[in-house]
Amino acid sequence: MNDTTTKEPAQPAAQKRPRRPYRQPRRPAASTAAPTMGRIDTLSGDAAVEKLAKADEKPAPKQLKNENTNRKQPQKPAQATPAQPAQNAPQAPKQPAQQNNRNNQNRQRQRRKSDNVQNAIPLKLYPLGGLGEVGKNINVFECQGDMIIVDCGLVFPDSDMYGIDLVIPDFTFVMQNKDRIKGVLITHGHEDHIGSLPYLLKQFNVPVYATRLSIGLIKNKLDEHGLTASAKLIEIQPNKKIKLGCFSIEPFHVNHSIPDAVGFAITSPAGVVLHTGDFKIDYTPLNGVPTDLVTIGDYGKAGVLALMSDSTNAERGGFTATEQTVVDGLAKLFMKAEKKRIIIASFASNISRIQQIIDLAVKHDRKVAVSGRSMVKNTEMTRELGYLKIPETSLIEVDKLNKYPPEKVVLITTGSQGEPLSALSRMSSGSHRSVRVGEGDFIIISANPIPGNEKMVTKVVNGLLKLGAEVIYESMYDVHVSGHACQEEQKLMLTLAKPQFFLPVHGEYKQLKKHAETAKSVGIPAKNIYIGENGDCIELSKNGIKIGEPVQAGGVMVDGLGVGDVGNVVLRDRRHLSEDGLVIVVATVDSATGELLSGPDLVSRGFVYVRDSEELIDGARGIALNVLERVSAEDTHDWNSVKTRVREGVSSYLYRRTKRSPMILPILMEV
Repeated sequence: MNDTTTKEPAQPAAQKRPRRPYRQPRRPAASTAAPTMGRIDTLSGDAAVEKLAKADEKPAPKQLKNENTNRKQPQKPAQATPAQPAQNAPQAPKQPAQQNNRNNQNRQRQRRKSDNVQNAIPLKLYPLGGLGEVGKNINVFECQGDMIIVDCGLVFPDSDMYGIDLVIPDFTFVMQNKDRIKGVLITHGHEDHIGSLPYLLKQFNVPVYATRLSIGLIKNKLDEHGLTASAKLIEIQPNKKIKLGCFSIEPFHVNHSIPDAVGFAITSPAGVVLHTGDFKIDYTPLNGVPTDLVTIGDYGKAGVLALMSDSTNAERGGFTATEQTVVDGLAKLFMKAEKKRIIIASFASNISRIQQIIDLAVKHDRKVAVSGRSMVKNTEMTRELGYLKIPETSLIEVDKLNKYPPEKVVLITTGSQGEPLSALSRMSSGSHRSVRVGEGDFIIISANPIPGNEKMVTKVVNGLLKLGAEVIYESMYDVHVSGHACQEEQKLMLTLAKPQFFLPVHGEYKQLKKHAETAKSVGIPAKNIYIGENGDCIELSKNGIKIGEPVQAGGVMVDGLGVGDVGNVVLRDRRHLSEDGLVIVVATVDSATGELLSGPDLVSRGFVYVRDSEELIDGARGIALNVLERVSAEDTHDWNSVKTRVREGVSSYLYRRTKRSPMILPILMEV
């Protein structure tokens, strides 16, 4: 056996050696000696075995060191093995080789960094509403040719928009890119986030993704426009991702003044954008589910490209009060109104508040009725979906209120914002069909006035007080808390999300500005904060933020069934009429000769009462007559020019006499 072993060729022993990385033979850069492996091949079997035995006697720590060296820097030459034959062969210097390796690695890192800068994928954001205003929220996201829309709301008209019912976003940009839009995502069911959907779906039947309650509220709106059957409404749930083109969207739960509110984590090849929607951080919400701070924090750890956050309460310090505060406040008022009929006005979409009122009514053995079209529809819908729980024996029709003693009923109604046609407004004026307000009524307005509505709310409160009712409104008691985050909650959101860029949204400019200052206070660099405007093209990437060419955006006014047919010119005329009234000058002329056949006659509307201002009207008639006679003498047949001269003459005269400028409308009838 031993002879056989010693006479066996050395080649098999040499083949085993490469399995030990630390014994890889060193190849000197400038050596003329034969390679180590070749030298081993020329040894006898005994010599090869002897060399391997000596190599195995190496201390273990040195083996580990060589293994680590070879693993981390495979290009570094290995240490010479005992089998190295050329003891005096020249060795390549170690330091220059290591320096070259470092230089190569640095160049590779710089090249990769340069490639990343050049190849950073941009995400474009187009805010078409919601910036510089409270309402009309709509944002379009674009990445690699795909687009999605977040929210599609409306805003109610200002006091100087005479006759306008509501204002919706300008959908021109959306319609120009409708083939690229994959869907509309809805954060929650308030009007400023879903109110414009019917007007968009009439032009473009795009899929709508929303939570269960939001879909129910959307269906109510679509029913009014006859669009429910054709609409594509898809239910989403928190923490269940959906895929739309190159976008992956994960909804996450947030607290707001309406159930089923969510924010969105929008992941695209450009990075992650967190859109909070309307939110506050309530640790004791009525439904027991607080804002999902864990998911927000997880995205913050992984890396967030941009945060878009609610700015409504950016000017208020501290935290927003919990909804539990309202429960306690209403309970005290129910005790105070023990012998009176209770009427409570609230938002029809504030389902949590309505549930609080119902629970207190049942506890105090009172029947519940609801008034107002939107309140009735939302109550029915939320009962069907299971969001609102009320015993069948406790709910009565509003027409049956008078059949029960005052201390045994509660009426929940619309009109918390003083809307002229709301149920509470009609009660204050004595024009409600079923409810007459008097001294036996205890009325609670469970909402704060939206900026701009203060005068209308005050008018309603005054009317109710004159009728003898006791009225609880605004901050007299804890009957309302905001659904929007204050500064400390906004700081928490910023700290958890850790965004590279911050874009304050949902608020007037002063609120956006204050939110930006809050972001700076928690360490967001000023250069990474951008306060946008409606119509901006905001391009985000890991390299930075750029502002591109703006797109068409603005408001489209809805008046009755007309959408967009009332513009600034019509509004200007309505404003003019509301301020100074109208004077119509009517005359009949011969179309051939230009001779005045009858008139001129003046008709006044909203300017002066004619019977009390006959002298003024006669003077204006004389001015118009002089102009028409001069025109007839000049044989002029340019009737537009004639109307202009009549308008200027009468207007100048009336201003000199009254310092007012009514609209002058000349009408010339040719015969």
